[in-house]
Amino acid sequence: MDCSMLGVGVSFDIKGANKIIIKEPKETDGLIYDIPDTREGWVKSVEMLIDAYFYGKQIPKYNYNLIRKAGSLIKGFGGISSGSEPLKELHKNINKLLSSKIGDYLISVDIVDLMNFIGVCIVSGNVRRSAQLALGDYKDTEYMTMKNPKKYEKELKDRRWVSNNSVFVKVGETDYYNVTQHTQENGEPGFVWLDNIHKYGRLIDSPDFRDRKVKGLNPCGEIILESAEMCNLAESYPSHHKNLEEFLETLKYAYLYAKTVTLIPTHYEETNQVMMKNRRVGTSQSGIIDAFFKHGRRTMLDWCDKGYKKLREYDEIYSDWLCIPRSIRITTVKPSGTVALLANVSPGIHYPHDEYYIRRIRLASNSPLVEILKKANYSLEYSKYGTTEEDKKRTIIVSFPMHQDFFRKKKEDVSIWEQIKNAVDYQRFWSDNSVSCTVTFKPEEAKDIPATLEAYEDNLKAISFLPLKHEYEQPPYESITKEQYDELIKNLKPLDFSNYTGLPKGEKFCNTDTCEI
Repeated sequence: MDCSMLGVGVSFDIKGANKIIIKEPKETDGLIYDIPDTREGWVKSVEMLIDAYFYGKQIPKYNYNLIRKAGSLIKGFGGISSGSEPLKELHKNINKLLSSKIGDYLISVDIVDLMNFIGVCIVSGNVRRSAQLALGDYKDTEYMTMKNPKKYEKELKDRRWVSNNSVFVKVGETDYYNVTQHTQENGEPGFVWLDNIHKYGRLIDSPDFRDRKVKGLNPCGEIILESAEMCNLAESYPSHHKNLEEFLETLKYAYLYAKTVTLIPTHYEETNQVMMKNRRVGTSQSGIIDAFFKHGRRTMLDWCDKGYKKLREYDEIYSDWLCIPRSIRITTVKPSGTVALLANVSPGIHYPHDEYYIRRIRLASNSPLVEILKKANYSLEYSKYGTTEEDKKRTIIVSFPMHQDFFRKKKEDVSIWEQIKNAVDYQRFWSDNSVSCTVTFKPEEAKDIPATLEAYEDNLKAISFLPLKHEYEQPPYESITKEQYDELIKNLKPLDFSNYTGLPKGEKFCNTDTCEI
């Protein structure tokens, strides 16, 4: 929860399942916790509540009066205060879940639900996002089915939408025809090959076993991580470059930025120990499909190989100069859903959604941006996901009509085989971490998913899937026609930020999480 409140995505496994019996908490007996208006205070309140059920301790009576009112400006961190309601709702949901389990073991689904409830609380504040990746066992039936929309529609809408769910699989041992049944229906779970992660950097190189201590990946699946380790990313756009020399120069500065960030400590001692040892960075590429069209596929793979080797040379030089260890891994491909929009390229290694489409973004209902967008005639609606109607109304979904420049292929035009082959080639020639690739598939292609995994399991570290026709409401991307696009933009006005007050004011009065109001 502490990481999420700082805007850090969190991945977690379910290996604690069936190890703790939920206990009856002791009576409060006058114990009161005055929750401070700080990140640490919110985290402590949740810790005390969970400990009461795990260890039979007292549940305190919570006093929320110190938490600033909803709608107050947070001048140090930026954004608008959510007030105490999201935290109250989190306490209520944890109580309801764990009190129903007294005398029973905590199972995998309970672990994921606890994490998802925490994620809902963080998102309700809308100052921060809450990326989560759950890593489970494909033999765990409850875990495998927990995101089935036909069976758990309510649970999906009020909390289980928060995390991406994946499972660990093994090369040569996993029956993909059995495991992918649920993936074929709704796109989850995704798949992670720890054996490949432990053995390899780039898949074209010989095994080096440098990542044998890795436990999983970051929420988007592009960076492989040891326990408590954090990712550290920088991005480049090869489609914007004219030649290899220009691309290599960009890689140098992207790498130098990421390497410099490894010099900055976090406030987690365990994290610092791992990151100081590994100095892991992720020099990424986005607009890869655009670059294929502009430069040619073989040319780009050649750039990848030469770029990777040049980055290794840079790492040897600058690590010695900085007197720090060389980076255990240095390259990746991240999904880049939002940053790619700023650079006007396709996201990561993915194809454009369509030539004309709607891009949806989440905002706090009390954000000053809402009124600005409303005056400019953008489409606004409340979120259809949340634990309560009040919770849903804390989030506004904004729809932006988009037109893709230099369009050639949309997601529907590309087979799952071509998409996975792109990920395989970048895992071979470029990324020594992982490649974040969500393969979109048409209904008639669902039956081919097991065959693709069986064919490419030696050449992947992680992969996920998403049906092009899914049952999720308010998806981030939605195809539209040119006529619909023209109609949507017809009445749009320029955005007027002249009175916008949501920018952070610095850290002068924000030495802890209690910021000046």
